[in-house]
Amino acid sequence: MSDTGPTPSGFTTCPVPLSHRTEITVGHGGGGRLTQDLIDRVFRPAFANPGLEAQHDGAMLPFPGGGRLAFTTDSHVVSPLFFPSGDIGKLAVNGTVNDLCMCGARPLWLSAGFILEEGFPMATLEKIVHSMKAAAAAAGVAIVTGDTKVVERGKGDGLYVTTSGVGVIETALTVAPSSIRPGDAIVLSGDVGRHGMAIMATRAGLEFESAIESDCAPLVAPVKALLAAGLEIHCLRDLTRGGLATSLVELAESAKLAIAIDAAKVPVSELVGGACEILGLDPFYVANEGRFVCILPEAQAEQAVKIISEAGPGGPAVIIGGVKAGPAGQVTQRSIIGAERIVDRLSGEQLPRIC
Repeated sequence: MSDTGPTPSGFTTCPVPLSHRTEITVGHGGGGRLTQDLIDRVFRPAFANPGLEAQHDGAMLPFPGGGRLAFTTDSHVVSPLFFPSGDIGKLAVNGTVNDLCMCGARPLWLSAGFILEEGFPMATLEKIVHSMKAAAAAAGVAIVTGDTKVVERGKGDGLYVTTSGVGVIETALTVAPSSIRPGDAIVLSGDVGRHGMAIMATRAGLEFESAIESDCAPLVAPVKALLAAGLEIHCLRDLTRGGLATSLVELAESAKLAIAIDAAKVPVSELVGGACEILGLDPFYVANEGRFVCILPEAQAEQAVKIISEAGPGGPAVIIGGVKAGPAGQVTQRSIIGAERIVDRLSGEQLPRIC
């Protein structure tokens, strides 16, 4: 299958993943098997160190003199640049802020790098920058440094944004996949699939009775509330590329444990569910930018549901499953009719350039 251009329906085709590929494909950026293969074959061997091996949303680093910092970075190539309830600027800020939150950190500072294409409208850039300013203020962070590069006309697709972030970890907990234990419950913060379907509907020109809005939002408030309540948070993970399903597979593999969820308990809005059905997509694999899972002891799960539901965004939160001793790395899903199936990574890219 070709990977060189869009299909008439607005999708970009993606090749079936073959072993030992010699060139980068669109699917390498999708968060599925090809992405993991790229990381395992190229990046992890080259950059091997304890911080990277944690396979978390950010690095958790000791600070000289005591304490810990969280550090993360993310690049944003979303197309189109503007979508219902968001744009590339808001997405860049919230994406990095949320990765810091998933480390149990309080986000403090961001950097912003802009790759601009010659001919990009100045008014559009100003609009995006003001959106970043508003998003940073809402998340309680400051953009303190950055960089700008310009490439020739036709070689940059308008605008790419890279953001990095630093936050302080004020809890004694190690909020990471390595802390997940058998018997833990999995709490989902809200309905899934909104961001990816907002992008896809805009890109494909689909019209519904109501617009599907992205869930792009900062997760500072619910994470702060969970930690302030003294809950024994084992792991947090925001459900971006690859959606809920891929995130759970990543966590199970990193923790070397098994995860089981009940599909009937996972909330999907009627609009998102209908759009996915029309386009032949599974909402469990569709990206989110304001949803996360919280993994903690089962005895504390109901309290976590209450806290997350009150602090938002999204909600109400729900308990969707739990963690088991094995088989290591396996995720299973119980369907509405009671059948059980294994949840795996997608082969390639379901929705390219959604973040």
